[in-house]
Amino acid sequence: MVKVYCYSRCTTCKRALKWLNDKGVEYELTDIKEDHPDKEELRKYYSMSGLPLKRFFNTSGLTYREMGLSKKLPDMSEEDQLALLATDGMLVKRPLVVGDDFVLTGFKEDEWLEKLK
Repeated sequence: MVKVYCYSRCTTCKRALKWLNDKGVEYELTDIKEDHPDKEELRKYYSMSGLPLKRFFNTSGLTYREMGLSKKLPDMSEEDQLALLATDGMLVKRPLVVGDDFVLTGFKEDEWLEKLK
């Protein structure tokens, strides 16, 4: 079973959950706004993912834009970026899917098919 962090009002999350249900994938759903990952969880997910840390940011989100993070992130350390991500679930790219040995950010069907067969 995988853990899926979603936001109930996010249309991408709704599509992703429908996809999981249609494929019969068992998952544990977590509201990313109410119960977002902490800094240590994010550090673990980042390490497991093999992705650039920027892929964990919801770059199209209102909070990201209001904070001007597109200009600030390049000058921030990884530690500072992880700490920032841990402050607000709305900064985290969603859906965030965590399996035993993989992490997926966002809903990209080809990536999901590969990991969630």
